[in-house]
Amino acid sequence: MNINVGAADRVIRFVLGTGLILAPVSDVFGIALSLPAAVVCVLIGIVLVATAFLRFCPLYRALGASTCRR
Repeated sequence: MNINVGAADRVIRFVLGTGLILAPVSDVFGIALSLPAAVVCVLIGIVLVATAFLRFCPLYRALGASTCRR
């Protein structure tokens, strides 16, 4: 597994992912009223936080992209 997520990308993924995980709990924009929307937000948030910590994005690999400086 090669590293393909750079430092700035990691910060953005972590912040957005954390926001999406916490959005249903804090009822931002009424997301907690819709269970499917809350589940989707949490799942996307978990994926973003995981890719930030692992520094690997499978979609980047499939596209041949990388935000890392080599």
